[in-house]
Amino acid sequence: MNLAEARSDFPIVYRRAYLNACSLMPLSNRVVGAVHAQLGDLQLNGRNNSPHRIRFAEEHIRPAIARLIGAVPAEIAFVKNTTEGLNIVANGIDWREGDNVVIANIEYPSNVYCWLNLARRGVEIRWIDAKAAGGRVTVDDVARQIDSRTRLVSVSCVQFSTGFRQDMEATGDLCRERGVLLNYDAIQAAGVLEIDASRTHFDFMSAGGHKWMGGPMGTGFFYCRASSLERLHPHGIGPGSMTNEETDIDYDIGLMQPDARRFEEALPNYPGLWGLHASLGTILALGPQVVEAHSLRLISRAIEGLKRKGYLIHSPQEERHRSGILTFRHPERSSEELNERLVEAGVDVTVRQGNLRIAPHFYNDDGDIDWLLEALPA
Repeated sequence: MNLAEARSDFPIVYRRAYLNACSLMPLSNRVVGAVHAQLGDLQLNGRNNSPHRIRFAEEHIRPAIARLIGAVPAEIAFVKNTTEGLNIVANGIDWREGDNVVIANIEYPSNVYCWLNLARRGVEIRWIDAKAAGGRVTVDDVARQIDSRTRLVSVSCVQFSTGFRQDMEATGDLCRERGVLLNYDAIQAAGVLEIDASRTHFDFMSAGGHKWMGGPMGTGFFYCRASSLERLHPHGIGPGSMTNEETDIDYDIGLMQPDARRFEEALPNYPGLWGLHASLGTILALGPQVVEAHSLRLISRAIEGLKRKGYLIHSPQEERHRSGILTFRHPERSSEELNERLVEAGVDVTVRQGNLRIAPHFYNDDGDIDWLLEALPA
């Protein structure tokens, strides 16, 4: 499969320049077909194909997610969204009063509320003032906030409002050296940027499937490094967490799954997971390296064109901190006004913190960026 073939599977590209994968990725024909097929099977066969569904999830869907981030299938749990994965971590650590968590003050709320909720257990927050640093969360910033009571650092691989790309390797090395757990919100990275858990250290990672991974809403993954599994106690358990039959009424809580599946309480969203698997099939067929390079090339094209028109670039421009997200603004006109103009012109973006935000993915091409630039006034 090549990029042109992948693009042709998205009906929206024939109608609009959709530069909004960071908000909600449009579904491809392949994804919709996979969901419909699974729903049709349930309609015609009920539970009769349940063994096949379970086997397919274990033999194909879980391994596909693992392959995307350089993990092994046993380190992957199915979740509904990023927030669920973050709460697995927040509520699974054996916190002691006076412990602290390091987070930044520009994080998406999902990566803040779950930590603030720990105040009742005496857990404190050590804030990185990324607002004052132009939306950046550097390794030095993280290091300055870690102290003797820091148990965990939780940061986004890519910041949703600025597109700042975390130096994952350096951050991982720092946390490992300090003996601090590292948790990533990966929803703005998984599916567009290369992630390799086999080479980069982090303990936990969560991402919903409805953005860059291209799956339906209500799908996602939680990653737990095998060596960190016993440092996290499931805050919610059910039949899905156990190795025995779900109808077993001996209630032996000691029969917990030996891997990340212990964090799956019950039946997952099988139709949604079928759709996610279909989308991951496209990404993996193209190759994560190809997908990342294509997105970053389109970002560069946009930066060049926006600068020519006098726009102010808010996102980092150093290559190592660039991501699939670019934020910018007009020096005089409001971003809300310009967004309305873009919608009328058939270009879909978002406004975050007063900036216009674009997020080109593998289904976008040069023409979409040119469409954006033509629709924006100088």
